[in-house]
Amino acid sequence: MTLLKVEQLHTHIHTNKGRVSPVRGVSFSIEKGEVTGVVGESGSGKSVMSQSLIRLLDREGNIEYNGQIHFDNKDVLALSEAELRKLRGNDISIIFQDALSSLNPLYTVGNQIVEAIRTHQSLSKKTARKQAIEFLRLTGIPSPETRFNSYPHELSGGMQQRVMIAMALVSKPKLLIADEPTTALDVTIQAQILDLIIQLNTEFEMSILFITHDLGVVREICSSVKVMYLGQIVEEGPTETIFNQPLHPYTKLLLASMPKLNSDRTEPLPAITGTVPSLSNIPKGCSFSTRCPYATDLCREQEPPMFSNDGQRVQCWLYDEEKGGWLD
Repeated sequence: MTLLKVEQLHTHIHTNKGRVSPVRGVSFSIEKGEVTGVVGESGSGKSVMSQSLIRLLDREGNIEYNGQIHFDNKDVLALSEAELRKLRGNDISIIFQDALSSLNPLYTVGNQIVEAIRTHQSLSKKTARKQAIEFLRLTGIPSPETRFNSYPHELSGGMQQRVMIAMALVSKPKLLIADEPTTALDVTIQAQILDLIIQLNTEFEMSILFITHDLGVVREICSSVKVMYLGQIVEEGPTETIFNQPLHPYTKLLLASMPKLNSDRTEPLPAITGTVPSLSNIPKGCSFSTRCPYATDLCREQEPPMFSNDGQRVQCWLYDEEKGGWLD
């Protein structure tokens, strides 16, 4: 069953210097219970894309969406503000990278979690408090009964992040958008949080869109992966296929930059030359052509279509669709 279907999504931001498009023609779907990863460098559009799915960027009329977003048979782009509020935090929850800016400094973390629970569930304050404390415990916060009464500034960055994770998970959403959820956590707590997310995925068939720079985490928990570059999905497919048989040069270079246990520690890790171009100066043709070691004149002049083969899709002129691999 398809829970989320996105077709040709464009997100345009109108600025004083003109319109920029951090998301450009993104199409994908997520099945019920699926865990899919989104990877790419900073500036690739991962976070903007994820927030666009529930129209979190709407403000002062300077955001424009084109395309289609269908979640659980609802047209998200056609929903009213009241309908969006019912959707957010209930059917779809999101964990942000920056926990401190997402928590209200004037209220205790317990009150904020209880409010999130009671907004979407008809529970008494006592029952909601008990549920909030239980989820604080599940996310690894010591003495959750005490921390329930703490203000955000009284907690470490890692504990703030765990509060955000508890708040996102407590409604047992149909779709969890996790935007770098374990960035501020040490490896022990990171493993604990990942185990919790996967446990809820298994128990409640909760779908997960997992955004991260950590390719190792993607390989461990995701069944499929989407590689983003400059606002576009340039490759996607089953996780093991992408890791074992990457087709796009950008994907190949990302995987080559991963540290390996048996690598020579005296040798520097391979790096992708250059930086992600500015949104106000998107290259003609293939977006990656300015940094790609294999780029041809065709790559620099025409944007490639999305080629498909056996569940794997790639946007690259160097791919031979008939042979199912790179051109010689």
